[in-house]
Amino acid sequence: MYATAKDGTKLYYETAGESGTPILFIHEFGGNYDAWEPQMSFFARRHRCITYAARGYAPSDIPADMEMYSQANAADDAVAVLDALGIEKAHIVGLSMGGFATLHFGLRTPERALSLTVAGAGYGTERETADYFRNTSLKVADNFEKDPAGFSKIYSLGASRVQFQNKDPRGWAAFAERLSHHSAIGAANTMRGVQCRRPSFWDLEEQLKAMMVPTLVMTGDEDDHCLQPSIYLKKMLPAAGLAILPKTGHTLNLEEPALFNALVSDFIAQVEQGAWTVRDPRADPGQVMRTE
Repeated sequence: MYATAKDGTKLYYETAGESGTPILFIHEFGGNYDAWEPQMSFFARRHRCITYAARGYAPSDIPADMEMYSQANAADDAVAVLDALGIEKAHIVGLSMGGFATLHFGLRTPERALSLTVAGAGYGTERETADYFRNTSLKVADNFEKDPAGFSKIYSLGASRVQFQNKDPRGWAAFAERLSHHSAIGAANTMRGVQCRRPSFWDLEEQLKAMMVPTLVMTGDEDDHCLQPSIYLKKMLPAAGLAILPKTGHTLNLEEPALFNALVSDFIAQVEQGAWTVRDPRADPGQVMRTE
């Protein structure tokens, strides 16, 4: 099944589950729609679940024009998928690139979000490493453009991916195989158009402070360039909670599927019961101890 984005791009999606509140899953750069299988199987027992392939990822369209790839388009594409299904509001769950899309979904169209789960998001947002990230992303784009299957063997062994390999070699091998099928054009354009040009969280401070959608921020404690950005989101977003998974890298939903599912399930349950609220104003971060 396909949805149509604002600019005419066709987006492939799949669904599971016939009843319950909807959950939309948005994948990372290194994955695709099928990287959410452990979540689709688990949450479809109680929810209507949707996953889709981002633009640039088969079987969705793979535009040749890099200008058709952007952070804004990534967020709006998620809305287009909901529109195709006639869904007014959904819980939005995203990992890494999908986590950025989820956050921007909440900033751009908060009225369409029941909740946001922003997992493994932060690469390129730290000011001190921003230039390094952009330069590295451009090199990654060049390498995928030349030889996606060959370069996937290098990319899949990044510093925040080896944790997955060590814990679950079989699961990691499936991730690496999925990565090897990335489109050369799609991967390169995604890196150049989305990853390299997305704004830093620190540039969005006022927007983040005003965004009231219930949000769960998740990161692995060995996903070093997501730790500080995740803490920053926790501090800025009024209705955010932060979960840090121990001895865990970047591919949270596959590396620790049971823990990921349990945390997200509990979060969604609290949201639906009205129990996930904004931070109590008495919890003043400037206070060490009360003296009077």
